[in-house]
Amino acid sequence: MANFGYSLTKSSRIDLNNRNIEKWNRLVELEPDVLKCMACGSCTASCTAGKFTKTSLRSAILYLQNGQEKEALEYIQSCLLCGKCFMVCPRAINTRHLLLSISKIYSNR
Repeated sequence: MANFGYSLTKSSRIDLNNRNIEKWNRLVELEPDVLKCMACGSCTASCTAGKFTKTSLRSAILYLQNGQEKEALEYIQSCLLCGKCFMVCPRAINTRHLLLSISKIYSNR
């Protein structure tokens, strides 16, 4: 393989073939709207909590798709469930219900 002068560090590699997608499939079954997300960032831009904390539904969904549950839960734990993101979502995703479903499926309780 050719050396182009850079490489990925081990910590940034995600092996998508070895991830467990069982929980993701349960989320999609419960909330099919999660597949409608186009990662536009409207939810993150409108988020009141996002100005003060690490809150981003868009990032959480992307992490969940990549099998990175711990990182995804860090992005939604500070959500206030105010509903601003639902009002600005161009795909009309019920973000509050989606967040509650993510918490229900992915929490270790």
